[in-house]
Amino acid sequence: MFTDYRPDKGYDEYFRSSDEPRAALRPLLSSLGALGLEELNRNHAAAGVLLKRLGATFRLNGSGSSGGERILPFDPLPRLIRTGEWQQLERGLIQRLEAIDRFLADVYGDQHILNDGVVPREDVESSQGWRPQMRGFKPPLGRWCHISGLDLVRDGSGTWRVLEDNLRCPSGVAYFLENRRVMKRMFPSLFQGRTVQPIDAYPSHLLQTLRDLAPWTEHPRVVLLTPGVFNSAYFEHSYLAQQMGIQLVEGRDLVCQDGRVWMRSTGGLQPVDVIYRRIDDDFLDPAVFRADSMLGVRGLMEVYAAGRVAIANAPGTGVADDKLIYAYVPEMVRYYLDEEPIIANVPTYLCSRPDDQAYVLAHLGELVVKAVSEAGGYGMLIGPHAAPGEIAEFADKIKADPRNFIAQPTLELSTVPSLSEGELYPCHVDLRPYVLRGKDAWVSPGGLTRVALRRGSLVVNSSQGGGCKDTWIVDDQEAQQEALAC
Repeated sequence: MFTDYRPDKGYDEYFRSSDEPRAALRPLLSSLGALGLEELNRNHAAAGVLLKRLGATFRLNGSGSSGGERILPFDPLPRLIRTGEWQQLERGLIQRLEAIDRFLADVYGDQHILNDGVVPREDVESSQGWRPQMRGFKPPLGRWCHISGLDLVRDGSGTWRVLEDNLRCPSGVAYFLENRRVMKRMFPSLFQGRTVQPIDAYPSHLLQTLRDLAPWTEHPRVVLLTPGVFNSAYFEHSYLAQQMGIQLVEGRDLVCQDGRVWMRSTGGLQPVDVIYRRIDDDFLDPAVFRADSMLGVRGLMEVYAAGRVAIANAPGTGVADDKLIYAYVPEMVRYYLDEEPIIANVPTYLCSRPDDQAYVLAHLGELVVKAVSEAGGYGMLIGPHAAPGEIAEFADKIKADPRNFIAQPTLELSTVPSLSEGELYPCHVDLRPYVLRGKDAWVSPGGLTRVALRRGSLVVNSSQGGGCKDTWIVDDQEAQQEALAC
């Protein structure tokens, strides 16, 4: 099956070279070989039909009611990560989020890190995620980031790095869960004889995390607040509400009165203790944020400030989502925890710094430039793949608004074999594990592996033609024993 497979330069997670598979992958390669390329393609097509029947779709941003609904492309070759390696990543993720949580409590509180000059005040207060309205707020349990999805990549030497922090409304977990469901149904032979850590418990862990945020009652009522059916992630909103057995609501379904949040129902008003919000800060409460919002609940922030409702994630977490603030997270780890970061950042140049800007402008053809306020693969320049006119245009943008841009080296992201048009070829990947933090911290075993399915592309976002694949956390000793047996 892999006779014509040629790994790109850099780190391929299946093969050391074109004719030498990694030892831990040999058993899986044997199972794939027994399945055969023809059967793999046939089951791959059937998996697409199954995902469509399950409704596992996303809507392109801006498509509104005009359509744009599509299945997230699914790749059937799983990605394997050994347990020992994964445990180290888990520790690094929890460490990073603890530091970010303390940073958020600090910048909306006494601001020691700003006063000490570790993070420049102007970088925080100029961030689009900064919410001065949150000064003095103390969320339940002192937690700000309850549900986080941090994007990890492997560089050309196989070293794991944090590429991005997603702390407001991280998406993709429904596809993470559905990928495993489809794999078990369509490719059961690949699981035979090996132990893959299960992921089915995510919804129950999520529900417990949300319930933890309402210590004032033994039986908290939790709802999921969605912008509605035309949101790009509506499938995920409805999926998670159904999996947790909670109500999926829109802003018009909630009302604030008598110092509480209530949900309208056919049986009258019912109290709400925890809101898992999937709408941005600006739309949560027209009395505090955007006055023209039709998606939120008037008076919500007053009830929140009084400690009578919890919101996950807490409003204001977006300041730590800022791609410029990302560059300071290693310093946050050292400042708040007195530890060295377990997982390093990608080296980052801040165009707001004159020396960094000069370097970036002189090397635009070699770097990846990102607009700090954009997401989904938009507002990005990949220098080695860009035309001269595009490079010149980005140079002008950087000079006009340097605060809005960072730059990073063009990493040789690790590759994993993927299937497209009947062929196997190396595709670049990233990984989004999900971290839940209520009374305790829990990390999903694996996460959403996103795949740049366009050949040679480094952009994994679904809005830019990316897809996804199942991620397996496998036992170290079992993998070694299987490799020896092969």
